Amino acid sequence: MAKAPDDIAAGISSLGFEEAMKELEKIVRDLESGQVKLDDAVKAYERGAALKKHCESKLADARAKVEKITGSGKNLGLEPVDRE
Repeated sequence: MAKAPDDIAAGISSLGFEEAMKELEKIVRDLESGQVKLDDAVKAYERGAALKKHCESKLADARAKVEKITGSGKNLGLEPVDRE
C-alpha cells in the first residue's frame, strides 16, 4: 500500500533549512549510490521532492525578508513579498 503524500512529507514543515538540506543531500547520495531498492528509491524520491519544495519556500521567505529590509526589491523592479 502506497503512503499518502502527507505521510511522506511528515515532519518536514518543522525542519529548519539546514536540517532539510542535510536530509535532502543524504537522499541524493543514497539514490546516486544505486544501492536502494526500487520501492525505497521511489519513497526517497518523493520525500526528496517534498524537502526540495520546503527548502525553496524557506529561501523565498528569507529573500523576501532581506528585500523588505534593504528595499532592494524596489531597485530591481520587484515588490517585496510579505510571506508571514
